[in-house]
Amino acid sequence: MESKIKGLEQKIAEAKLGGGEKRIDAQHKKGKLTARERIHFLLDDASFEEIGMLVTHRSNDFGLEKEKYLGDGVVTGYGTINGRLVYVFSQDFTVFGGSLSETHAEKICKIMDLAMKNGAPVIGLNDSGGARIQEGVVSLGGYADIFYRNVRASGVIPQLSAIMGPCAGGAVYSPAITDFILMVENTSYMFVTGPNVVKTVTHEEVTSEELGGAMTHATKSGVTHFACANEIEAINHVKQLLSYVPQNCEEDAPALPYENSGSELRKELNSIIPQNANQPYDIREVIAGVTDTDSFLEVHKHFADNIVVGFARLAGRSIGIVANQPAVLAGVLDINASTKAARFVRFCDCFNIPLLVFEDVPGFLPGTDQEWNAIITNGAKLLYAFSEATVPRITVITRKAYGGAYDVMNSKHIGADMNYAWPSAEIAVMGAKGAAEIIFKNEIAAAGDKDGKWKEKEAEYQNMFANPYRAAERGFVDEVIKPEQTREKLIKAFKMLENKAEKLPKKKHGNIPL
Repeated sequence: MESKIKGLEQKIAEAKLGGGEKRIDAQHKKGKLTARERIHFLLDDASFEEIGMLVTHRSNDFGLEKEKYLGDGVVTGYGTINGRLVYVFSQDFTVFGGSLSETHAEKICKIMDLAMKNGAPVIGLNDSGGARIQEGVVSLGGYADIFYRNVRASGVIPQLSAIMGPCAGGAVYSPAITDFILMVENTSYMFVTGPNVVKTVTHEEVTSEELGGAMTHATKSGVTHFACANEIEAINHVKQLLSYVPQNCEEDAPALPYENSGSELRKELNSIIPQNANQPYDIREVIAGVTDTDSFLEVHKHFADNIVVGFARLAGRSIGIVANQPAVLAGVLDINASTKAARFVRFCDCFNIPLLVFEDVPGFLPGTDQEWNAIITNGAKLLYAFSEATVPRITVITRKAYGGAYDVMNSKHIGADMNYAWPSAEIAVMGAKGAAEIIFKNEIAAAGDKDGKWKEKEAEYQNMFANPYRAAERGFVDEVIKPEQTREKLIKAFKMLENKAEKLPKKKHGNIPL
Protein backbone atom coordinates (compact mmCIF):
# COMPACT_ATOMS: atom_id res chain seq x y z
CA MET A 1 0.00 0.00 0.00
CA GLU A 2 2.84 2.39 0.80
CA SER A 3 4.11 2.29 -2.78
CA LYS A 4 0.60 2.85 -4.10
CA ILE A 5 0.20 5.87 -1.82
CA LYS A 6 3.51 7.23 -3.10
CA GLY A 7 2.27 6.75 -6.66
CA LEU A 8 -0.86 8.74 -5.82
CA GLU A 9 1.21 11.49 -4.21
CA GLN A 10 3.34 11.72 -7.35
CA LYS A 11 0.26 12.10 -9.52
CA ILE A 12 -1.13 14.81 -7.22
CA ALA A 13 2.19 16.68 -7.34
CA GLU A 14 2.23 16.35 -11.14
CA ALA A 15 -1.32 17.67 -11.42
CA LYS A 16 -0.53 20.66 -9.20
CA LEU A 17 2.38 21.62 -11.47
CA GLY A 18 0.06 22.08 -14.45
CA GLY A 19 2.18 22.84 -17.51
CA GLY A 20 5.40 22.90 -15.49
CA GLU A 21 7.65 25.39 -13.71
CA LYS A 22 8.75 27.23 -16.87
CA ARG A 23 5.20 28.00 -17.90
CA ILE A 24 4.27 28.96 -14.35
CA ASP A 25 7.20 31.42 -14.33
CA ALA A 26 6.02 32.81 -17.69
CA GLN A 27 2.55 33.32 -16.21
CA HIS A 28 4.01 35.21 -13.25
CA LYS A 29 6.16 37.39 -15.53
CA LYS A 30 2.97 38.57 -17.26
CA GLY A 31 1.68 39.73 -13.88
CA LYS A 32 -0.79 36.85 -13.72
CA LEU A 33 -1.48 34.30 -11.01
CA THR A 34 -1.78 30.59 -11.75
CA ALA A 35 -5.15 28.81 -11.75
CA ARG A 36 -4.53 27.33 -8.29
CA GLU A 37 -3.20 30.58 -6.81
CA ARG A 38 -6.42 32.32 -7.89
CA ILE A 39 -8.52 29.69 -6.13
CA HIS A 40 -6.31 30.02 -3.03
CA PHE A 41 -7.00 33.75 -2.78
CA LEU A 42 -10.70 33.39 -3.65
CA LEU A 43 -11.81 30.70 -1.20
CA ASP A 44 -11.65 30.40 2.57
CA ASP A 45 -8.47 28.79 3.84
CA ALA A 46 -8.37 25.00 3.43
CA SER A 47 -11.95 24.90 2.11
CA PHE A 48 -11.23 23.91 -1.49
CA GLU A 49 -12.11 20.37 -2.52
CA GLU A 50 -10.93 19.53 -6.02
CA ILE A 51 -12.94 17.42 -8.46
CA GLY A 52 -11.36 15.82 -11.54
CA MET A 53 -7.70 16.41 -10.71
CA LEU A 54 -6.56 13.33 -12.65
CA VAL A 55 -8.66 13.85 -15.81
CA THR A 56 -6.73 13.84 -19.11
CA HIS A 57 -7.80 14.52 -22.69
CA ARG A 58 -8.81 11.72 -25.05
CA SER A 59 -7.47 13.07 -28.33
CA ASN A 60 -4.97 11.13 -30.47
CA ASP A 61 -4.76 13.58 -33.39
CA PHE A 62 -1.86 15.89 -34.31
CA GLY A 63 0.44 14.26 -31.75
CA LEU A 64 -1.69 15.15 -28.75
CA GLU A 65 -1.50 11.57 -27.48
CA LYS A 66 2.17 12.26 -26.63
CA GLU A 67 1.34 15.33 -24.55
CA LYS A 68 -1.04 14.82 -21.65
CA TYR A 69 -1.41 16.83 -18.45
CA LEU A 70 -3.37 15.79 -15.39
CA GLY A 71 -6.38 18.05 -14.97
CA ASP A 72 -6.38 18.98 -18.68
CA GLY A 73 -6.09 22.72 -18.28
CA VAL A 74 -8.81 23.49 -15.76
CA VAL A 75 -9.01 23.20 -11.97
CA THR A 76 -12.56 22.50 -10.75
CA GLY A 77 -14.19 21.93 -7.39
CA TYR A 78 -16.04 23.53 -4.51
CA GLY A 79 -15.29 25.43 -1.34
CA THR A 80 -16.56 28.32 0.74
CA ILE A 81 -16.37 32.11 0.65
CA ASN A 82 -17.08 33.61 4.06
CA GLY A 83 -18.48 30.24 5.04
CA ARG A 84 -20.91 29.98 2.11
CA LEU A 85 -20.72 27.14 -0.42
CA VAL A 86 -19.58 28.03 -3.95
CA TYR A 87 -18.46 26.04 -6.99
CA VAL A 88 -15.48 27.23 -8.99
CA PHE A 89 -13.54 26.47 -12.14
CA SER A 90 -10.20 28.06 -12.88
CA GLN A 91 -8.64 27.67 -16.32
CA ASP A 92 -4.92 26.93 -16.40
CA PHE A 93 -3.13 28.86 -19.13
CA THR A 94 0.05 26.80 -18.57
CA VAL A 95 -1.66 23.75 -20.11
CA PHE A 96 -2.27 24.16 -23.85
CA GLY A 97 -2.92 27.87 -23.25
CA GLY A 98 -5.99 27.00 -21.18
CA SER A 99 -7.69 25.80 -24.37
CA LEU A 100 -10.98 23.99 -23.98
CA SER A 101 -11.10 20.32 -24.86
CA GLU A 102 -13.88 17.76 -24.56
CA THR A 103 -12.76 16.66 -21.08
CA HIS A 104 -11.99 20.24 -19.98
CA ALA A 105 -15.61 21.11 -20.79
CA GLU A 106 -16.93 18.00 -19.04
CA LYS A 107 -15.19 19.06 -15.83
CA ILE A 108 -16.82 22.49 -15.96
CA CYS A 109 -20.22 20.98 -16.74
CA LYS A 110 -19.90 18.60 -13.79
CA ILE A 111 -19.52 21.40 -11.23
CA MET A 112 -22.29 23.43 -12.89
CA ASP A 113 -24.62 20.45 -12.52
CA LEU A 114 -23.64 20.08 -8.86
CA ALA A 115 -24.22 23.80 -8.30
CA MET A 116 -27.73 23.54 -9.70
CA LYS A 117 -28.57 20.47 -7.63
CA ASN A 118 -27.29 22.10 -4.44
CA GLY A 119 -28.36 25.70 -5.07
CA ALA A 120 -25.02 27.50 -4.85
CA PRO A 121 -23.19 30.11 -6.97
CA VAL A 122 -20.76 29.23 -9.77
CA ILE A 123 -17.62 31.30 -10.25
CA GLY A 124 -15.59 30.99 -13.45
CA LEU A 125 -11.98 32.19 -13.53
CA ASN A 126 -11.38 32.42 -17.28
CA ASP A 127 -7.90 32.35 -18.82
CA SER A 128 -8.07 30.50 -22.12
CA GLY A 129 -6.94 30.76 -25.70
CA GLY A 130 -10.28 29.32 -26.84
CA ALA A 131 -11.29 25.95 -28.30
CA ARG A 132 -8.56 23.33 -28.65
CA ILE A 133 -8.42 23.31 -32.42
CA GLN A 134 -6.75 19.89 -32.62
CA GLU A 135 -9.98 18.37 -31.26
CA GLY A 136 -12.26 19.97 -33.84
CA VAL A 137 -15.99 19.73 -33.28
CA VAL A 138 -15.83 18.01 -29.88
CA SER A 139 -14.27 21.11 -28.35
CA LEU A 140 -16.98 23.25 -29.97
CA GLY A 141 -19.57 20.86 -28.60
CA GLY A 142 -17.99 21.31 -25.17
CA TYR A 143 -18.61 25.06 -25.36
CA ALA A 144 -22.23 24.47 -26.32
CA ASP A 145 -22.68 22.11 -23.36
CA ILE A 146 -21.48 24.91 -21.07
CA PHE A 147 -23.67 27.56 -22.74
CA TYR A 148 -26.72 25.36 -22.33
CA ARG A 149 -26.05 25.01 -18.61
CA ASN A 150 -25.42 28.75 -18.27
CA VAL A 151 -28.89 29.41 -19.65
CA ARG A 152 -30.52 26.73 -17.49
CA ALA A 153 -28.81 28.15 -14.41
CA SER A 154 -29.69 31.78 -15.25
CA GLY A 155 -31.95 33.21 -12.57
CA VAL A 156 -31.61 30.02 -10.49
CA ILE A 157 -28.10 30.43 -9.06
CA PRO A 158 -25.74 33.43 -9.29
CA GLN A 159 -23.08 33.03 -11.99
CA LEU A 160 -19.94 35.19 -11.93
CA SER A 161 -17.18 35.34 -14.54
CA ALA A 162 -13.75 36.77 -13.78
CA ILE A 163 -11.71 37.23 -16.97
CA MET A 164 -8.07 36.78 -15.91
CA GLY A 165 -6.44 36.52 -19.34
CA PRO A 166 -7.53 35.94 -22.92
CA CYS A 167 -11.15 35.02 -23.62
CA ALA A 168 -11.73 34.81 -27.35
CA GLY A 169 -14.04 33.32 -29.94
CA GLY A 170 -16.76 31.03 -28.63
CA ALA A 171 -15.31 31.32 -25.12
CA VAL A 172 -16.81 34.79 -24.66
CA TYR A 173 -20.42 33.64 -24.80
CA SER A 174 -20.40 31.75 -21.52
CA PRO A 175 -19.36 34.86 -19.54
CA ALA A 176 -21.84 36.91 -21.59
CA ILE A 177 -24.72 34.77 -20.30
CA THR A 178 -23.57 34.92 -16.67
CA ASP A 179 -24.76 37.59 -14.25
CA PHE A 180 -21.58 39.63 -13.79
CA ILE A 181 -18.28 39.91 -15.63
CA LEU A 182 -15.07 41.20 -14.05
CA MET A 183 -11.96 41.98 -16.07
CA VAL A 184 -8.36 42.82 -15.16
CA GLU A 185 -6.76 45.87 -16.74
CA ASN A 186 -3.87 45.23 -19.14
CA THR A 187 -3.84 41.41 -18.75
CA SER A 188 -7.32 40.30 -19.78
CA TYR A 189 -9.32 40.80 -22.96
CA MET A 190 -12.49 39.54 -24.64
CA PHE A 191 -13.40 39.51 -28.31
CA VAL A 192 -15.21 37.31 -30.81
CA THR A 193 -12.48 37.81 -33.44
CA GLY A 194 -8.94 38.94 -32.65
CA PRO A 195 -6.85 41.80 -34.06
CA ASN A 196 -5.37 39.68 -36.87
CA VAL A 197 -8.76 38.63 -38.20
CA VAL A 198 -10.06 42.19 -37.84
CA LYS A 199 -7.10 43.46 -39.89
CA THR A 200 -7.68 40.83 -42.60
CA VAL A 201 -11.42 41.45 -42.90
CA THR A 202 -11.85 45.18 -42.21
CA HIS A 203 -8.25 46.43 -42.61
CA GLU A 204 -8.41 48.04 -39.16
CA GLU A 205 -5.19 48.17 -37.15
CA VAL A 206 -6.07 47.56 -33.50
CA THR A 207 -4.36 46.05 -30.46
CA SER A 208 -5.90 43.37 -28.23
CA GLU A 209 -6.25 45.96 -25.46
CA GLU A 210 -7.99 48.48 -27.71
CA LEU A 211 -10.24 45.86 -29.24
CA GLY A 212 -11.33 44.02 -26.13
CA GLY A 213 -9.44 45.15 -23.03
CA ALA A 214 -10.97 45.79 -19.63
CA MET A 215 -11.48 49.54 -20.02
CA THR A 216 -12.75 49.13 -23.60
CA HIS A 217 -15.51 46.84 -22.36
CA ALA A 218 -16.08 48.90 -19.21
CA THR A 219 -16.60 52.19 -21.08
CA LYS A 220 -17.54 51.49 -24.70
CA SER A 221 -19.46 48.21 -24.89
CA GLY A 222 -20.61 47.71 -21.32
CA VAL A 223 -19.71 44.01 -21.60
CA THR A 224 -17.83 44.04 -18.30
CA HIS A 225 -19.36 45.26 -15.05
CA PHE A 226 -16.07 45.78 -13.20
CA ALA A 227 -12.63 46.76 -14.49
CA CYS A 228 -10.07 45.87 -11.82
CA ALA A 229 -6.48 47.08 -11.47
CA ASN A 230 -5.11 43.58 -10.78
CA GLU A 231 -6.17 40.01 -10.15
CA ILE A 232 -6.33 40.32 -6.36
CA GLU A 233 -8.67 43.31 -6.70
CA ALA A 234 -10.85 41.28 -9.08
CA ILE A 235 -10.99 38.38 -6.63
CA ASN A 236 -11.90 40.73 -3.78
CA HIS A 237 -14.66 42.21 -5.95
CA VAL A 238 -16.07 38.72 -6.48
CA LYS A 239 -16.18 38.18 -2.72
CA GLN A 240 -17.78 41.57 -2.10
CA LEU A 241 -20.35 41.02 -4.83
CA LEU A 242 -21.36 37.64 -3.40
CA SER A 243 -21.96 39.22 0.01
CA TYR A 244 -24.99 41.07 -1.41
CA VAL A 245 -26.64 38.13 -3.16
CA PRO A 246 -28.32 34.91 -1.96
CA GLN A 247 -27.17 31.37 -2.68
CA ASN A 248 -30.05 30.82 -5.11
CA CYS A 249 -33.44 32.12 -6.23
CA GLU A 250 -35.26 30.41 -3.34
CA GLU A 251 -33.31 32.25 -0.64
CA ASP A 252 -32.83 35.83 0.53
CA ALA A 253 -29.52 37.65 0.55
CA PRO A 254 -27.62 37.45 3.85
CA ALA A 255 -28.40 40.32 6.22
CA LEU A 256 -25.84 41.91 8.52
CA PRO A 257 -26.65 42.67 12.16
CA TYR A 258 -27.90 46.23 12.54
CA GLU A 259 -28.64 48.33 15.58
CA ASN A 260 -30.13 51.80 15.41
CA SER A 261 -27.68 53.93 17.33
CA GLY A 262 -30.12 56.83 17.52
CA SER A 263 -32.03 58.93 15.03
CA GLU A 264 -32.21 57.78 11.40
CA LEU A 265 -32.67 61.40 10.23
CA ARG A 266 -29.98 62.63 7.84
CA LYS A 267 -29.98 66.43 7.89
CA GLU A 268 -27.31 66.67 5.18
CA LEU A 269 -29.86 65.44 2.61
CA ASN A 270 -31.79 68.70 2.98
CA SER A 271 -29.01 70.69 1.30
CA ILE A 272 -28.07 68.45 -1.65
CA ILE A 273 -30.63 69.67 -4.23
CA PRO A 274 -29.53 73.04 -5.74
CA GLN A 275 -31.91 76.02 -5.75
CA ASN A 276 -31.60 76.23 -9.54
CA ALA A 277 -33.53 73.27 -10.99
CA ASN A 278 -31.12 73.10 -13.96
CA GLN A 279 -27.99 72.84 -11.80
CA PRO A 280 -26.45 69.36 -11.50
CA TYR A 281 -25.59 67.45 -8.34
CA ASP A 282 -24.12 64.00 -7.71
CA ILE A 283 -26.79 61.40 -6.97
CA ARG A 284 -24.13 59.34 -5.19
CA GLU A 285 -24.32 61.88 -2.36
CA VAL A 286 -28.00 61.01 -1.94
CA ILE A 287 -27.24 57.28 -2.05
CA ALA A 288 -24.48 57.68 0.56
CA GLY A 289 -26.79 59.75 2.78
CA VAL A 290 -29.56 57.16 2.73
CA THR A 291 -27.75 53.79 2.83
CA ASP A 292 -25.59 52.20 5.52
CA THR A 293 -22.12 53.74 5.78
CA ASP A 294 -19.72 52.67 3.00
CA SER A 295 -22.08 49.91 1.86
CA PHE A 296 -22.63 51.01 -1.76
CA LEU A 297 -21.01 48.77 -4.38
CA GLU A 298 -21.44 50.43 -7.76
CA VAL A 299 -21.93 48.17 -10.79
CA HIS A 300 -21.06 49.25 -14.36
CA LYS A 301 -19.42 52.39 -12.95
CA HIS A 302 -17.71 53.42 -16.19
CA PHE A 303 -20.56 52.69 -18.60
CA ALA A 304 -23.64 54.86 -19.23
CA ASP A 305 -22.79 57.07 -16.28
CA ASN A 306 -26.01 59.10 -16.66
CA ILE A 307 -27.52 56.31 -14.56
CA VAL A 308 -26.06 54.76 -11.41
CA VAL A 309 -26.76 51.18 -10.35
CA GLY A 310 -25.37 49.01 -7.60
CA PHE A 311 -25.87 47.16 -4.36
CA ALA A 312 -26.05 48.65 -0.89
CA ARG A 313 -27.35 47.86 2.57
CA LEU A 314 -30.18 49.54 4.38
CA ALA A 315 -30.34 48.68 8.09
CA GLY A 316 -28.11 45.69 7.29
CA ARG A 317 -30.29 44.32 4.49
CA SER A 318 -29.19 44.01 0.87
CA ILE A 319 -30.93 46.23 -1.69
CA GLY A 320 -30.40 47.10 -5.35
CA ILE A 321 -30.28 50.77 -6.31
CA VAL A 322 -31.13 52.40 -9.65
CA ALA A 323 -30.63 56.16 -9.77
CA ASN A 324 -30.64 58.83 -12.46
CA GLN A 325 -27.41 60.84 -12.38
CA PRO A 326 -28.13 64.56 -12.95
CA ALA A 327 -24.38 65.28 -13.00
CA VAL A 328 -24.11 63.51 -16.41
CA LEU A 329 -26.33 64.49 -19.37
CA ALA A 330 -28.77 65.93 -16.80
CA GLY A 331 -29.71 62.34 -15.92
CA VAL A 332 -31.58 61.61 -19.17
CA LEU A 333 -32.37 58.06 -20.17
CA ASP A 334 -30.65 56.93 -23.35
CA ILE A 335 -30.03 53.55 -24.98
CA ASN A 336 -27.06 52.54 -22.83
CA ALA A 337 -28.58 53.78 -19.57
CA SER A 338 -31.82 51.92 -20.26
CA THR A 339 -30.16 48.58 -21.02
CA LYS A 340 -27.71 48.94 -18.13
CA ALA A 341 -30.50 49.57 -15.64
CA ALA A 342 -32.83 46.93 -17.12
CA ARG A 343 -30.19 44.23 -16.80
CA PHE A 344 -29.55 45.17 -13.17
CA VAL A 345 -33.25 45.31 -12.29
CA ARG A 346 -33.78 41.84 -13.72
CA PHE A 347 -30.86 40.42 -11.74
CA CYS A 348 -32.23 41.85 -8.49
CA ASP A 349 -35.68 40.48 -9.25
CA CYS A 350 -34.23 37.02 -10.03
CA PHE A 351 -32.61 36.85 -6.62
CA ASN A 352 -35.13 38.48 -4.29
CA ILE A 353 -33.19 41.71 -3.79
CA PRO A 354 -35.53 44.68 -3.13
CA LEU A 355 -35.21 47.67 -5.45
CA LEU A 356 -34.78 51.32 -4.51
CA VAL A 357 -35.06 53.94 -7.26
CA PHE A 358 -33.90 57.55 -6.99
CA GLU A 359 -35.51 59.57 -9.75
CA ASP A 360 -34.35 62.83 -11.29
CA VAL A 361 -34.99 62.46 -15.01
CA PRO A 362 -35.86 65.14 -17.59
CA GLY A 363 -36.86 62.53 -20.20
CA PHE A 364 -35.31 60.40 -22.92
CA LEU A 365 -32.36 61.71 -24.91
CA PRO A 366 -33.53 63.11 -28.26
CA GLY A 367 -31.67 62.85 -31.57
CA THR A 368 -31.28 60.83 -34.74
CA ASP A 369 -28.52 58.69 -33.24
CA GLN A 370 -30.83 57.54 -30.45
CA GLU A 371 -33.87 57.02 -32.67
CA TRP A 372 -32.00 55.17 -35.41
CA ASN A 373 -30.34 52.89 -32.84
CA ALA A 374 -33.71 51.99 -31.29
CA ILE A 375 -34.16 54.09 -28.16
CA ILE A 376 -37.80 52.99 -28.38
CA THR A 377 -37.01 49.30 -28.05
CA ASN A 378 -34.14 49.83 -25.62
CA GLY A 379 -36.08 52.22 -23.42
CA ALA A 380 -38.87 49.66 -23.37
CA LYS A 381 -36.46 47.13 -21.85
CA LEU A 382 -36.26 49.17 -18.65
CA LEU A 383 -40.02 49.66 -18.62
CA TYR A 384 -40.47 45.91 -19.08
CA ALA A 385 -37.92 45.04 -16.37
CA PHE A 386 -39.58 47.21 -13.72
CA SER A 387 -43.10 46.13 -14.70
CA GLU A 388 -42.11 42.45 -14.46
CA ALA A 389 -40.29 42.72 -11.12
CA THR A 390 -42.14 41.26 -8.14
CA VAL A 391 -39.62 42.15 -5.42
CA PRO A 392 -40.38 45.09 -3.08
CA ARG A 393 -39.99 48.29 -5.13
CA ILE A 394 -39.74 51.83 -3.77
CA THR A 395 -39.15 55.09 -5.66
CA VAL A 396 -37.96 58.43 -4.30
CA ILE A 397 -38.41 61.40 -6.66
CA THR A 398 -35.75 63.93 -5.72
CA ARG A 399 -36.36 66.49 -8.48
CA LYS A 400 -37.47 66.04 -12.10
CA ALA A 401 -39.86 63.33 -13.23
CA TYR A 402 -40.84 64.33 -16.74
CA GLY A 403 -42.73 62.64 -19.56
CA GLY A 404 -42.52 58.95 -20.38
CA ALA A 405 -39.38 58.69 -18.28
CA TYR A 406 -41.55 59.38 -15.20
CA ASP A 407 -43.58 56.29 -16.06
CA VAL A 408 -40.52 54.13 -16.78
CA MET A 409 -38.61 54.95 -13.59
CA ASN A 410 -40.64 52.65 -11.35
CA SER A 411 -43.77 54.78 -11.14
CA LYS A 412 -46.83 53.73 -9.15
CA HIS A 413 -48.55 52.95 -12.45
CA ILE A 414 -46.13 50.12 -13.30
CA GLY A 415 -46.35 48.44 -9.93
CA ALA A 416 -44.09 50.28 -7.50
CA ASP A 417 -45.12 49.52 -3.92
CA MET A 418 -44.26 52.87 -2.37
CA ASN A 419 -43.50 56.20 -4.03
CA TYR A 420 -42.07 59.12 -2.11
CA ALA A 421 -41.27 62.62 -3.35
CA TRP A 422 -39.16 65.39 -1.91
CA PRO A 423 -40.66 68.92 -1.88
CA SER A 424 -38.24 69.74 -4.73
CA ALA A 425 -39.92 67.17 -7.00
CA GLU A 426 -41.33 68.30 -10.35
CA ILE A 427 -43.75 65.79 -11.86
CA ALA A 428 -45.02 66.85 -15.27
CA VAL A 429 -45.27 65.90 -18.93
CA MET A 430 -42.32 68.19 -19.69
CA GLY A 431 -40.40 71.17 -18.36
CA ALA A 432 -42.25 74.46 -17.84
CA LYS A 433 -40.47 76.24 -20.70
CA GLY A 434 -41.40 73.66 -23.36
CA ALA A 435 -44.91 73.24 -21.97
CA ALA A 436 -45.59 77.00 -22.05
CA GLU A 437 -44.39 77.24 -25.65
CA ILE A 438 -46.96 74.58 -26.66
CA ILE A 439 -49.95 75.33 -24.44
CA PHE A 440 -49.83 79.12 -24.70
CA LYS A 441 -48.43 79.38 -28.23
CA ASN A 442 -51.22 81.60 -29.56
CA GLU A 443 -51.33 83.87 -26.51
CA ILE A 444 -47.59 84.39 -26.61
CA ALA A 445 -47.68 85.08 -30.37
CA ALA A 446 -50.47 87.64 -29.92
CA ALA A 447 -48.76 89.47 -27.06
CA GLY A 448 -46.77 92.57 -27.81
CA ASP A 449 -44.13 91.67 -25.25
CA LYS A 450 -43.54 88.07 -26.26
CA ASP A 451 -40.66 87.50 -23.86
CA GLY A 452 -42.63 88.90 -20.93
CA LYS A 453 -45.75 86.90 -21.82
CA TRP A 454 -43.72 83.73 -22.28
CA LYS A 455 -42.07 84.12 -18.85
CA GLU A 456 -45.47 84.81 -17.28
CA LYS A 457 -46.96 81.64 -18.78
CA GLU A 458 -43.88 79.60 -17.92
CA ALA A 459 -44.25 80.68 -14.30
CA GLU A 460 -47.96 79.79 -14.41
CA TYR A 461 -47.21 76.25 -15.60
CA GLN A 462 -44.33 75.96 -13.13
CA ASN A 463 -46.57 76.85 -10.19
CA MET A 464 -49.30 74.50 -11.35
CA PHE A 465 -47.34 71.36 -12.24
CA ALA A 466 -43.66 71.64 -11.25
CA ASN A 467 -44.24 70.26 -7.79
CA PRO A 468 -45.13 66.90 -6.21
CA TYR A 469 -48.56 67.88 -4.91
CA ARG A 470 -50.72 67.21 -7.98
CA ALA A 471 -49.34 63.64 -8.05
CA ALA A 472 -49.84 63.31 -4.28
CA GLU A 473 -53.48 64.44 -4.62
CA ARG A 474 -54.03 61.62 -7.10
CA GLY A 475 -52.24 59.05 -4.93
CA PHE A 476 -49.49 58.55 -7.51
CA VAL A 477 -47.09 59.67 -4.78
CA ASP A 478 -47.79 58.07 -1.40
CA GLU A 479 -46.10 60.75 0.65
CA VAL A 480 -44.17 63.99 0.20
CA ILE A 481 -41.32 63.85 2.71
CA LYS A 482 -38.46 66.01 3.90
CA PRO A 483 -35.16 64.78 2.44
CA GLU A 484 -33.82 64.19 5.97
CA GLN A 485 -36.61 61.64 6.58
CA THR A 486 -35.75 59.47 3.57
CA ARG A 487 -33.63 56.83 5.31
CA GLU A 488 -36.10 56.43 8.17
CA LYS A 489 -39.06 56.11 5.78
CA LEU A 490 -37.26 53.59 3.58
CA ILE A 491 -36.21 51.36 6.48
CA LYS A 492 -39.81 51.19 7.68
CA ALA A 493 -41.26 50.71 4.20
CA PHE A 494 -38.89 47.88 3.24
CA LYS A 495 -39.57 46.24 6.60
CA MET A 496 -43.30 46.48 5.86
CA LEU A 497 -42.76 44.93 2.42
CA GLU A 498 -40.43 42.10 3.44
CA ASN A 499 -43.18 39.46 3.15
CA LYS A 500 -44.54 40.78 -0.14
CA ALA A 501 -45.89 37.95 -2.28
CA GLU A 502 -46.77 38.70 -5.89
CA LYS A 503 -47.07 36.25 -8.75
CA LEU A 504 -46.92 36.95 -12.47
CA PRO A 505 -49.71 35.61 -14.73
CA LYS A 506 -49.15 32.00 -15.73
CA LYS A 507 -47.03 31.83 -18.88
CA LYS A 508 -43.99 30.14 -20.33
CA HIS A 509 -42.09 33.45 -20.30
CA GLY A 510 -42.63 36.98 -21.49
CA ASN A 511 -41.23 38.40 -24.72
CA ILE A 512 -38.96 41.23 -23.60
CA PRO A 513 -38.19 43.70 -26.47
CA LEU A 514 -34.63 42.55 -27.20
